[in-house]
Amino acid sequence: MKNIPEVSLLKFIKHSLEILKNPLPFHNRNFQLKGDIFKLNVGFNTKIHFCRDAAFAQYVLQKNQKNYVKSKIQTVDLVKYVGEGLLTSEGAKWKVQRKMMQPAFHKKQLQNLLSGMQETIISEFDNIEVGKTIDVFPILNDLAFQTVVKSLFTQAANSKDMDRLQFITEANQRMLVKELRQPYLAWWFKIGGALNKHLKLSEEARYILKGIVAERKLSGKRYDDLLDMLLETRYDDGKGMSEAQLIDEILIIFTAGHETTSNALTFTFQLLAKHPEWQDKIYQEWQALGGDTADLMTRVASSKVCQQVLEESMRLYPPAYFIDRVNVEADSFNDMEFEAGSNLLFSVYEIHRHPKLWENAIDFMPERFADGGRQFSAQYFPFGAGPRKCIGNNFAMFEMIIAITELLKKYKIEPKIDAIEITPLITLKPKNAFLKFVKR
Repeated sequence: MKNIPEVSLLKFIKHSLEILKNPLPFHNRNFQLKGDIFKLNVGFNTKIHFCRDAAFAQYVLQKNQKNYVKSKIQTVDLVKYVGEGLLTSEGAKWKVQRKMMQPAFHKKQLQNLLSGMQETIISEFDNIEVGKTIDVFPILNDLAFQTVVKSLFTQAANSKDMDRLQFITEANQRMLVKELRQPYLAWWFKIGGALNKHLKLSEEARYILKGIVAERKLSGKRYDDLLDMLLETRYDDGKGMSEAQLIDEILIIFTAGHETTSNALTFTFQLLAKHPEWQDKIYQEWQALGGDTADLMTRVASSKVCQQVLEESMRLYPPAYFIDRVNVEADSFNDMEFEAGSNLLFSVYEIHRHPKLWENAIDFMPERFADGGRQFSAQYFPFGAGPRKCIGNNFAMFEMIIAITELLKKYKIEPKIDAIEITPLITLKPKNAFLKFVKR
């Protein structure tokens, strides 16, 4: 059996400030030194296996997925902020919820939401100041949040409540990052009151959402939005979701639904700014598909060039840049033994840039996805893989294709900073995304 190389607790503590700001260079150095799997000691009795072995990721997420569950990060740490919904639940509960909610995210159902998505996106792009250097991330963050809001609630939510929900979602994420990267300060977060403050924010978010749901039920109106679909879904016994479960699912749609999309769109616009030839290709495709006269669903489904650009952008900058799992029973892979309860952290960021897996791994080459990326299915995980692949992947792709085409039909994008900078939090966030938009 092979020994798995280790990184000492001392080295972890020595680099703790660097890790707090951005752990990716630290992990990359360890991968370069130790190989595609190493153990990091993060406490006296706590070890995490960091992996960038795509075959092992596929084994864990797909081939032997029944032996693997999500780690404490999602099933405990995140649960206290967003509840036990589809993203954070496990076992029988997850199976029941997934089966129940899957129809709401089917392409045919999402078709009802596309025109609302388009209206929201066009409205948010009115905030772009033409000819000036601007940080595009706040605009795209608001766009993604408002798109989720309108897709969930149509007109039911007032702007004050939505601003508050957006603030709570982002504040709680920052708190969770501190907890995960500074586990040795857990006692201080409790005693100092920071943890309690953020748990109260979660309760406030629940209160706001309960009010919106109650108002919808009383109104008796149908909007064919996600809230209607979630209210109408039924378990096998004919019963609908409890109010608490419904609020958990909505909180997770907010958290997972806007954050990853705004990140992916920002990175995509930055990459397009650096590669204007792909802006022109997307614009020409939009024209060839009939532009604004075409049926929206048909055009979105046929925007192959735009999809290639998005796929390559999410390869280089995957919003969900780590996937965590814990094995229920002892397991082995490639002559390596993993005792039951081993913490595994797969670096999607590293897998997507692995020089042995990708030709010109750090270059922006959307043409590599010309056939839809089928040849990369065993090494490409922007939405995860296996039964727990993100339920909202079609929603996100439709939204991003509409956003990119709506922007590029009006503007050309120019870069203002050479380097694309990142801030790895729970998701991979952009930093200093300064761009200039000029009329086409």
